[in-house]
Amino acid sequence: MERDQTDSVMWGEQGVPVSVRFDDPYYSLEDGLAETCHVFLDGNDLPARFQPGFHIAELGFGTGLNLIAALRAWQAAGTHGPLRFTSFEAFPMAPEDAARALAGFPEAVPFADIVAEALADPATPLMRPDLELRLVLGDARQTLPGWEGRADAWFLDGFSPAKNPELWQPGLLAQVGRHTAPAGTFATYTAAGHVRRGLVAAGFDVARVPGYGRKRHMSVGRLNDGQ
Repeated sequence: MERDQTDSVMWGEQGVPVSVRFDDPYYSLEDGLAETCHVFLDGNDLPARFQPGFHIAELGFGTGLNLIAALRAWQAAGTHGPLRFTSFEAFPMAPEDAARALAGFPEAVPFADIVAEALADPATPLMRPDLELRLVLGDARQTLPGWEGRADAWFLDGFSPAKNPELWQPGLLAQVGRHTAPAGTFATYTAAGHVRRGLVAAGFDVARVPGYGRKRHMSVGRLNDGQ
């Protein structure tokens, strides 16, 4: 698997970006922002769990839409201090492609400059009064084991397991478990059986719940007391 290369994008139905490398859309053809809120915010019981110092980690930064949804919720909740957000990304999107994708969501447009700044210089953390953003470039199978952080909530948002199996391997999911804070959670759009089994093995109590739109199911979980 190649590392640290910008992903090439095709533009599909209704202007949805599609990864050339993985032949998979970056988000739902129906409403990407609504999907993000359902899967990653609701799936992690956010914003109800927000507290000062809360840390979200993510596999797959993509267009930055998940970050924007989380930051909007953080601002609306009025939680003190910055939201901590760490995203692991092997093939970052070009800033101009991310801007084009985000332009399709009026609620996201005011935050698009944050994503553009992060993607223009992904090696430099972005620090704001309301956000501490770090992009970790490279194959997450190699970068996550050495990460010193532990997340309160995980957004597992790689491309589909059939198209991007590297981000759904048991060894990587075990690292997700090891880098989760006590009582931390995950959410993902996929309900694939091997992914759920890998997350159970990683120490999570896993549930299959209703998905967004045409996806009947998704997966959520909480790190169990034995971890």
